Amino acid sequence: MKPVIGVMPLVDNEKKSLWMLPGYFDGIIEAGGIPVMLPLTSDKSMIQQCVDMCDGFLFTGGHDVSPSIYGEEPLFDNIDSDSNRDNMETIVLKLAMEQDKAILGICRGIQFINASLGGSLYQDIPSQCPSEIDHHQTPPYNVPVHDVIITPNTPLFDLLKQNKISVNSYHHQAVKNISDRLIIMAKATDGIVEAVYCPDRRFLWAVQWHPEFSHEKDENSKRIFRSFIEAAN
Repeated sequence: MKPVIGVMPLVDNEKKSLWMLPGYFDGIIEAGGIPVMLPLTSDKSMIQQCVDMCDGFLFTGGHDVSPSIYGEEPLFDNIDSDSNRDNMETIVLKLAMEQDKAILGICRGIQFINASLGGSLYQDIPSQCPSEIDHHQTPPYNVPVHDVIITPNTPLFDLLKQNKISVNSYHHQAVKNISDRLIIMAKATDGIVEAVYCPDRRFLWAVQWHPEFSHEKDENSKRIFRSFIEAAN
């Protein structure tokens, strides 16, 4: 039996629709899992049933994380959050961690997980942490645009066996203060946190870059998806 992975839905409020980037599903399928997009709901009993039936969870990119989650007000006009998604993912993360299900966060996913576990975020990198690194690349999104330095003696280093890798990047928020439940696995050369894990869970990893875009050609992205699915199996 292949592990079933619950994938957080992407939300288009203008079109009043839920949608999905194929790369999330393709990366999971290629690694040996079965992806299913979860419903957007705050019904705890429905979410509990979803958590019970899934073996792992992928926290996807998309909307900004609401600053209210880490105790702040929006500081800039470009903050675009979705309270329905924040509420749903808060419940999913809590229940999935209680059951020690495998969890992978991508882009917004690393930000949401860190904020939900007591950390904080840069609400807007250009305004709060200016950098010469291109953290918000233009298409194509599967092309690496900057390096990240991997911390030795972390699960990511053990998996990739490399001190430095090149990644793609498309975000304007980032981890600021790290949750005390998480450990940093990689940083960009400007100091922005690029990967974290939770040492007291079976598999709770999150990365700031986008393996859903790069997995077709990038072996490191494939390995991350495979490690996630193996942990969910």
